[in-house]
Amino acid sequence: MNHFSRLALLSLSLTLAACSALDSDKIDYKSAGKGPSLDVPPDLTQLSRDTRYAVPGGAVTASSFQLGQTTQSVPTAVTSLGDVHIERAGTQRWLVVNRPADQLWEPVRDFWQENGFLLAMDQANLGIMETDWAENRAKLPQDFIRNTLGKVLDSLYSTGERDKFRTRLERNASGGTDIFISHRGMIEVYNTTLKDTTMWQPRAADPELEAEFLRRLMVKLGVTQAQSKALVAAEVSKNSSRVTAVNGQPVVQIDEGFDRAWRRVGLSLDRTGFTVEDRDRSKGIYFVRYVEPVADKSEPSFLGKLFSGSKANAAPLKYRIAIVSQGESTTVSVLNASGTADTSGNAQRIVKVIADDLR
Repeated sequence: MNHFSRLALLSLSLTLAACSALDSDKIDYKSAGKGPSLDVPPDLTQLSRDTRYAVPGGAVTASSFQLGQTTQSVPTAVTSLGDVHIERAGTQRWLVVNRPADQLWEPVRDFWQENGFLLAMDQANLGIMETDWAENRAKLPQDFIRNTLGKVLDSLYSTGERDKFRTRLERNASGGTDIFISHRGMIEVYNTTLKDTTMWQPRAADPELEAEFLRRLMVKLGVTQAQSKALVAAEVSKNSSRVTAVNGQPVVQIDEGFDRAWRRVGLSLDRTGFTVEDRDRSKGIYFVRYVEPVADKSEPSFLGKLFSGSKANAAPLKYRIAIVSQGESTTVSVLNASGTADTSGNAQRIVKVIADDLR
């Protein structure tokens, strides 16, 4: 059956299911695997290789989670149970676990595999693991056609969406571990008026998916189902972030101290299409690069359009994101690859992307 027939069948299936409500809370992921298939075109599987962490130079400041000294601050909006905390600021959440990182790595790896994912990246020395692209099969409609055909032709059905999740573990000042989960998504859309061919393009990060997997990870680490739901649901007022300028340089101003600002900016970078190649917390610097995450290279993604001067086959763009705090006020600025302040249009767009995600 050709691609058009597959889409036609899916379209009919979705039409028949239009009157039935789906269980939006149900999650049932199935990894798309490593190789090309009808579900995942070759350019999409390439993303897994493009986002591997290439560590420049010799010494790795982030290796073995050696993060340097941090200043203690009083966290806000924290709920806890036993040795597991969850912190929240705006749409961002992360776990704080009073256990060493080396005791958490194996349970976290098992957690993703138990939830139906393959790991495309598994680098304990950097504290990074990342799933392969996967499909949430729970979003498929349970309609008459699918129930009748059963699993015989189940591979013909597709949600038209793929998700991947990055998990980052960092040692904190108290000797415990901060755990961050960030989501990236792709969606399959028609790219002709005849609707006979499709392309993959990025879709927005889903904070609720991140929260659900944090909740499930809490259960893996010993919190009960009921307790985890109560902790994740705890409300908190939004923290303030805004774009401004300091000496002519565009910056993000955050009304928080270094500790929480560092955590939140790192999570924003994970969410918004940047790859963190290295990080030096003692100096407040993330070393990042940007790789265009889109299957059809003739049509740039939302973030790709920010860099209007770059071409699809250009080398990855490298930056340093600098975080400087004075008390409970933090400034986030963009430096170029050599560490010089960047005042270009790209820097202005980057700080806006970060500020928008921090809200």
